[in-house]
Amino acid sequence: MSEHHSSTPEQDGAADAPVFTARKNGQAQTVSDELAAWMRTGWADTEDRDPEPVEQAAYTAKRREALSARFPGERLVVPAGGLTTRSNDTEYPFRPTCDYVYLSGDRSDDGCLVLEPRAGGGHDAAVYLRPRSNRDDGEFWLDSHGELWSGRRHSLAESARRLGLPAHDVRRLPRILGAVPAAPVRILRGHDAGLDEAVAGVRSQAGESAGTAAERDEELAVALHDQRLVKDEWEVAQLQRAVDATVLGFGDVAEALPRARATSERYIEGTFFLRARVEGNDVGYGTIAASGPNATTLHWMSNDGPVREGELLLLDAGVETTTLYTADVTRTLPVSGRFTPLQRRVYELVYAAQEAAIAAVAPGRPFTEYHRVAQRALAEGLVEWGLLEGPADRVVELGLQRRYTLHGTGHMLGLDVHDCAKARTEAHLYGDLQPGMVLTVEPGLYFQPDDLTVPEELRGIGVRIEDDVLVTSEGNRVLSAGLPRTADDVEAWLAERLPRA
Repeated sequence: MSEHHSSTPEQDGAADAPVFTARKNGQAQTVSDELAAWMRTGWADTEDRDPEPVEQAAYTAKRREALSARFPGERLVVPAGGLTTRSNDTEYPFRPTCDYVYLSGDRSDDGCLVLEPRAGGGHDAAVYLRPRSNRDDGEFWLDSHGELWSGRRHSLAESARRLGLPAHDVRRLPRILGAVPAAPVRILRGHDAGLDEAVAGVRSQAGESAGTAAERDEELAVALHDQRLVKDEWEVAQLQRAVDATVLGFGDVAEALPRARATSERYIEGTFFLRARVEGNDVGYGTIAASGPNATTLHWMSNDGPVREGELLLLDAGVETTTLYTADVTRTLPVSGRFTPLQRRVYELVYAAQEAAIAAVAPGRPFTEYHRVAQRALAEGLVEWGLLEGPADRVVELGLQRRYTLHGTGHMLGLDVHDCAKARTEAHLYGDLQPGMVLTVEPGLYFQPDDLTVPEELRGIGVRIEDDVLVTSEGNRVLSAGLPRTADDVEAWLAERLPRA
């Protein structure tokens, strides 16, 4: 039941009755002593005394050890973040910061992981969380974030057993951070204003300048993104799970194309979202369901255009698992089930570029190489078609193909759809691929509806093919191989799902 449609305690109690006061939505809530006493009693003991550990607990311990070795003798503070207001007194669905999830396995709002340096080396790790709602002071039912309104939380004891970490009351943490200035401290800033303020206070006492503090915090953020570049076996399994669910979602969309033609791109978006919510936590990013000329807009998010026979549908979508790892897959599908000759010509050039790029994904190869290979293949095709003046070497050197190719050929994938964005450029953008890295390979061609440099029949055609690829010790493995990629295979796949005429 939404709190917006419930009766208020003031409406239920007589004006002259004894009162009990708490706060909900920033307003005083006044109830009778009798009601307050009654709400304190008669509740069953729901404590789970033997909860199962989260499945990644052994891996999070290793990740914390690696981070500990990187910053000996320093206190490290990694907040989960809190709820964000959407409108008035409603909040967006909560998703914790990726680094917090990576190191703890916890998904609680307002949580925080602290690595406290030990005198003999290493760190002692603990999580700070909100405990169960207090039944005695009315928080349980008079606070809009109390458990009667928002659902049961794990107790601190349950959380400790689930996560394999000591768990303490997060309300104590600002005092703890401010009262013990013995060790240098780093925090992932910008996620919890209260903790940022507590750390700033202790740094001020120690005489640390704001500039130095910002640099040290940035070093922590960069180190974590460097560490997250290479996935462990558990993370690879989560990404495969995300991709497998995404493949099912694309199948759902193919079967729903006739209904989408009668409505709009929103039907496609909603169809995929249903699969994401059934199979995982959510979509990993806003779904792009772009039909016809909308496919030439890279970040088409409105999804309110028509879905017409004879046009192409570019669907860029990914399921996020319950452990918050996301897939990122794109297919360009003929709405009628079959490509026109011109659509097929564009599609097959993009496919050839993707094939060349995937072949360039291997350990020891530069991260930039598969992008270079894809751009070269597209440039050669555009020169052959007479859209660009060759030779292809000149086109690539000047970047002329980018008018039609627009974007890079891929990015890292993991807890973030554009994963590890803060990693050092020498470890990521200008580094070499390593086994355990997962990335997207996604060349595309986009001919804008108003682009007079291309023949009229090409204008409004956009094609992208995107797959999620694991770098292995031998080369690579396409995690999204369950979806067809060649034009012939796409048509055969659609024929199995679209109703026969």
